[in-house]
Amino acid sequence: MKIMRIVTAGAAVVASTAIIVAAGHHHPHRSPPAPVTTVDPPTLPPTPLPHTPHSYIGVYRAGVPGSYAGVTAFTAATGVRPELVVYFSGWLEPFRASFAAAAANHGAVPFVQIEPAGVSLTAIASGKYDSYLSTYAAAVRSYGHPVILSFGHEMNGYWYSWGYGHASPAAFVAAWRHTVTLFRTLGAGNVTWLWTVNIIDKRSGIPAPAPWWPGDSYVTWVGIDGHYYKPSWRFAPLFGPTIGAVRALTRHPILVAETGAAPGAGKPAKIADLFAGIRAYGLLGFVWFDADGTRDWRIDSPAAVAAFRLGAKTFRKPGS
Repeated sequence: MKIMRIVTAGAAVVASTAIIVAAGHHHPHRSPPAPVTTVDPPTLPPTPLPHTPHSYIGVYRAGVPGSYAGVTAFTAATGVRPELVVYFSGWLEPFRASFAAAAANHGAVPFVQIEPAGVSLTAIASGKYDSYLSTYAAAVRSYGHPVILSFGHEMNGYWYSWGYGHASPAAFVAAWRHTVTLFRTLGAGNVTWLWTVNIIDKRSGIPAPAPWWPGDSYVTWVGIDGHYYKPSWRFAPLFGPTIGAVRALTRHPILVAETGAAPGAGKPAKIADLFAGIRAYGLLGFVWFDADGTRDWRIDSPAAVAAFRLGAKTFRKPGS
């Protein structure tokens, strides 16, 4: 579902400017410097995250990646320390290594939703942005710990420039494959690639995601985004059809990559339903969008907190 987010545009502008300045810094009348021998950081072997069913609880909080305070406040309020922490990254925004380190220090894996807003997917696939992506891949490799990356999430929805009705599925697939291949070529083996779709809703014009599928070898996990808007909504009819469509494409592990319950939906009941649904379908877990967006999705009542704590007790630890 489309949600309102704060975009850290300044970081993207700084990164973009840095790239332009570096490209234009040329002294035609100077002799070339003597070659310098450099040693690249070692290529990281693939480091798959554990894919234990119903073991991951993640969160998005306003203020990330500028600060980790919102995440620690979430833990203090709910008693649950998330294993995944999400932030949304604008195109040309660098990898936030300091935030990733803070997540790792709190026992969490950083999960980045890279948003190619207003950018030609064909240009990405053709290599126009390889300088940016190479710098990003090098930073992720240097970080050295597991990172989850998702590119162009909810592409089967119509609300993003890279999505349905704005860019072709073929262009998306080509951009996705190019990005994954480049990262792997540059030795960023610590990335879990999460292909994230929106729940199917044909009445609202959100089709099945098959045309955007890049292939098993380009994906590690699959993410599904969906939210509870009404009291009558339940996990099986909300997520079940999309889980079935994904299972027709791949057997890769599935994570509910973004979810929440609107105030009028009855948050305590929906939280209980979410935990039960994850267990029933054998999914990895979920990420709760704990912010005030198109709705106030925050877990902000004693009853909702109690339901969240109770549900968390039914989950395992990753790798257990």
